[in-house]
Amino acid sequence: MLKPFEVHVQAEPLARLEQELDGAGWNALRAHAQATRARMAGRTFWNISSTARGGGVAEMLPRLIGYARGMGVDARWLVLTGTPGFFHITKRLHHALHGSPGDGSALGAAEHACYDEVLRDNAEELLVLVKPGDVVVLHDPQTAGLGPALASAGARVVWRCHVGRDTPNAEVERGWAFLAPGLAAARLTVFSRAAYVPPQCADRALVIPPSIDILAVKNQPMAPEVARAILAVTGLLHGPPDTAAPVFTRTDGVMGCVSRGADVIRLGAGPAADLPLVVQVSRWDPLKDPAGVLLGFAQLLRQSPQLRAQLVLAGPAVTSVADDPDAAQTLQDVIALWRQQSRFVRQRVQLVCLPMADSEENAAIVNALQRHAAVVVQKSLQEGFGLTITEAMWKARPVVASAVGGLQDQVIHGENGLLVRDPGDRKEFAEAVRSLLEDPERAVLLGRRAHDFVRTRYTAPRHLTDFARLLERLDARG
Repeated sequence: MLKPFEVHVQAEPLARLEQELDGAGWNALRAHAQATRARMAGRTFWNISSTARGGGVAEMLPRLIGYARGMGVDARWLVLTGTPGFFHITKRLHHALHGSPGDGSALGAAEHACYDEVLRDNAEELLVLVKPGDVVVLHDPQTAGLGPALASAGARVVWRCHVGRDTPNAEVERGWAFLAPGLAAARLTVFSRAAYVPPQCADRALVIPPSIDILAVKNQPMAPEVARAILAVTGLLHGPPDTAAPVFTRTDGVMGCVSRGADVIRLGAGPAADLPLVVQVSRWDPLKDPAGVLLGFAQLLRQSPQLRAQLVLAGPAVTSVADDPDAAQTLQDVIALWRQQSRFVRQRVQLVCLPMADSEENAAIVNALQRHAAVVVQKSLQEGFGLTITEAMWKARPVVASAVGGLQDQVIHGENGLLVRDPGDRKEFAEAVRSLLEDPERAVLLGRRAHDFVRTRYTAPRHLTDFARLLERLDARG
């Protein structure tokens, strides 16, 4: 019997966000909080996802739920469980909604039967917990099929899709057809971009971009010497130890210390602290194109062999993300590609699996890596929304991203970063990275503008306000 489990989230005082806002903004957020608390009195605000760690949903939910609880709303988070076959199907759906065939496997009646069976098992437990009038936000394809059972029990169901493609094709249509029975039960649907909304959801769709919490461990201020100390302990930098300790502040205010090392594939010792790093931090997913990043950087090195830089391709330990069965194979493919490169290239590329046993320690390592990077890249072939780019922009890092999906909303070419028009064009990618490495003054200017852009558009207060309005609209559809 498959049962969902609850991830317990501590309440976060909403007052922590006051420092992010001017007086008018803070007063508006408090007014939304008061109205939401009254609206949700006696009801629970459930979020249901497919994994508790790894990926953007697991990144955002703890912070948003914590602040909702700080408002006085009974917000809770459940994670469904599934079989390997189920997660293979949902990964296939993930690729389809991006317009990609993935491994080319079927999405037919047999796959739907497996998908439905797993969700029926999970729904039995959910129907004990979820009461009439409760609000349930289902996140992404893995959970969409829970909609009919929860709606029949009297819950107000919202489906939140974090992925999509600007120009639908046959694969996108195949994905929507598979999900259609579940989506019919959703009163509202939420997308990261208007272009992702399918016709069957057009009359009940809201656009709510993702966000980061600038107070989270991954985004908290960090001195350069602390970042270097963390990367040295993790094994990503080499050299004499800094006088600083590899420490960070946990969510509960307790001081934490990074002690776990990463699994690293490279030739020789790690880079010196003064060597510029080009960094991509992403799940091991073919749509993130780690292979293309490696080959693009190799082309950069061939064009500019005297350039002082090293590439770091980093992602989570592949056994740590339950709903991503492609991760191990994608990593193995990148390792095989790395081994095919010349020694000259292999000496300047390291592949890194970051430890995930302690999620806040992992967040501190990512924070250090992004802050230390000379350039942060996200060369995705498709991307619903790039949280890692948002994080890097908040840290005033110059960024290079593909002109696909939500990355086009985040990065304005030449203003707060650089966009590669064709994500498959390695020459264009290499030139963009080279231009930032060779013009540090321009890189600093783009980074400053990026920081300001994120502050006004992609932080927690805006996201919480959007969800307050969602609840208002949901009740209006009552």
